[in-house]
Amino acid sequence: MLNLLFIPITVLGLSACSESIESDADSVNLLQQAINSESRSASNRSRDEFRHPAETLEFFGIQPNSTVVEISPGGGWYTEILAPYLKDDGLLYAAHFPANSSSEYYQRSRQAFMERVTNDSAFSAVVVTEFAPMSDSVIAPPESADMVLTFRNLHNWYMSGGEEAVQDAFMQFYTALKPGGVLGVVDHRLPETRPDEDMANSGYMKESFAIAMAESVGFELAERSEINANSNDTADHPRGVWTLPPTLRLGDEDKEKYTAIGESDRFTLKFVKPKS
Repeated sequence: MLNLLFIPITVLGLSACSESIESDADSVNLLQQAINSESRSASNRSRDEFRHPAETLEFFGIQPNSTVVEISPGGGWYTEILAPYLKDDGLLYAAHFPANSSSEYYQRSRQAFMERVTNDSAFSAVVVTEFAPMSDSVIAPPESADMVLTFRNLHNWYMSGGEEAVQDAFMQFYTALKPGGVLGVVDHRLPETRPDEDMANSGYMKESFAIAMAESVGFELAERSEINANSNDTADHPRGVWTLPPTLRLGDEDKEKYTAIGESDRFTLKFVKPKS
């Protein structure tokens, strides 16, 4: 009797394990399909070698049924991947610039994104919300999101509002996430040996600073990754991070040199909102 009871339990365990493996494989396949889709612009696809979208999103643990908030999606580089991936079983909130912003650039960016939501079938299920540090914006209903993702935005908040703005941003993310939810952060990395003052206008941020700000509002650091590292980047350029591709702010001056470096060295951090 012991053996008879033991065998079904073992089989059930193996079956559950097999289903989990198949589920993970399906998720990876769906993600790769979204990344390889011809609906993505050619210029965006050309940057995959620097942004590593598959490896980055897998590191954060995204699933097709996740509820995800993408912070400041801009023109939609990551949205082109996230929107079709989450369309059928998940939910994507795109927390864009506020509709009442006084910035003409923000208004143009938001309008272009809204037109894409209206006209691009891949974006049709995207829910557009608003985000700005030090504001009363609501990026998603409280404790509704499985994941909040921010790509190369932290330096903008810091340069415009300092430590207070960054901390407020992380608090908004914390509020939107379910207990156990994940915050994924990618940004340009300033070497820890450099003075903090270099974060003021270079576009580079210290990894330790990002961790400290997240932990200050209650997040726990779960894991770091070097997926988006670039050892060729010294983070010490005449026009800051914008000296490098894709901006190449110096124009043709030393263009070959900076193109050879590639896009910036970046840290990739995974935080978790504690369950209790």
